[in-house]
Amino acid sequence: MIPKAELHCHLEGSIPPELARALAARNGLELPANLFGADGHYVWRDFLTFLDAYDRVCGVLREPRDFGDILYSYLQRAAAQGAIYVEMFCSPERPRMLGIPYVAWLGALVDAIDRARRDFGIEGRIVGICIRHLGPDRALALAQQMVAEPHPYVVAIGMGGDEAKFTPAEFAPAYRLAHEKGLGCTIHAGEVVGPESVWAAIRDLPVTRIGHGVRSIEDAALVEELARRGIALEVCPGSNVALGLYPNRAAHPLPRLIAGGVRVTLGSDDPPFFHTTLGMEYDEAGLAEQVLRTITRTAIEASFADEATKTKLLKRIQS
Repeated sequence: MIPKAELHCHLEGSIPPELARALAARNGLELPANLFGADGHYVWRDFLTFLDAYDRVCGVLREPRDFGDILYSYLQRAAAQGAIYVEMFCSPERPRMLGIPYVAWLGALVDAIDRARRDFGIEGRIVGICIRHLGPDRALALAQQMVAEPHPYVVAIGMGGDEAKFTPAEFAPAYRLAHEKGLGCTIHAGEVVGPESVWAAIRDLPVTRIGHGVRSIEDAALVEELARRGIALEVCPGSNVALGLYPNRAAHPLPRLIAGGVRVTLGSDDPPFFHTTLGMEYDEAGLAEQVLRTITRTAIEASFADEATKTKLLKRIQS
C-alpha cells in the first residue's frame, strides 16, 4: 500500500452517515429522513443543497467530545487507507455558536490526535480555519485566539467559505499575525473563482499553500509562478468533479499541473458528501505509483508540522 498524507479535509465534512446517526442518537436528536438516499449516502443536488445537507449534519454536534470523536474516527479510517499524516481543517466557529469554550474544543481534538497515534500509528495536526464570508474581523479574532492560546498541534491558519466574498488583502492582518507568530498559512482559492483569486492570495497573503487552486491551470503565467515559488496546491479531484467544476476525473487538470512543475498534494475535502476517500483519491488519480509516492513526499514537505515530525514521517515513507 502506498503511504499517504492529506492536507485538505474539513472536520465536519468528514462525518460519515453512520457516525452522524450515532452522534444524533447520543445527543437525543433526529436527522431528517430525506438527508439520506436509498444507498445510505447523503443526498444533495447542487452546491446550495450540499451546504444545506452539510449544515444539517453539523446540527448533531453538541459537546466537545463530539468534535473529538469525529477527528478520531477520521484518523482511524485514513490510517486504514495507508495515511501516516493528516492535517485537519477545524473551525472554532461552530463550537463558539454552541457556547463551547475554545480550550475545551481544542482539548477534545488534541486528545483524539493522541489516541489515534497510539491506536493506529497516524500523526494528526490542526489547521484553524476562518470562514471567509463571516468577514475579516472574525478571521482576526481567530488568529488572536490561536496565538494567545498556542498548542503545538495547531500548526496553521486557513480560510474556507465563499470564495467570492471579500478580498485576500482584507484578511492580511489575521494572516500577518499568524505568520509572525510562526504559524503556517493556507487559503482556499482558485476553486469556484478563477486564477485571479489565486493571484490575489499569493500577492497579498504569506501563504505557502493554496486549497484547491485548480483554476490556476487557466493562466500559464500563474502556473509558472506557482512552480517558481514552490507553492503547493491541495488538490481534491473527487470534490471538484462532484461539485461540477469538471465533468469527470479525466478532464481534471491534475496531470497538467504536475507537468507544469507545480507541487501538488491529494485531499478528500468533504469525503462522505462527495463519495470519496483519501484512498480513492490516490487510486483514481490516474498516476503512476512513483508519482503518487512523490505526492506523499510533497505533502509531508509542504505540511505545517515541525521539522522533527517531518523527518520521522519521511523516514516512514522510505522504509
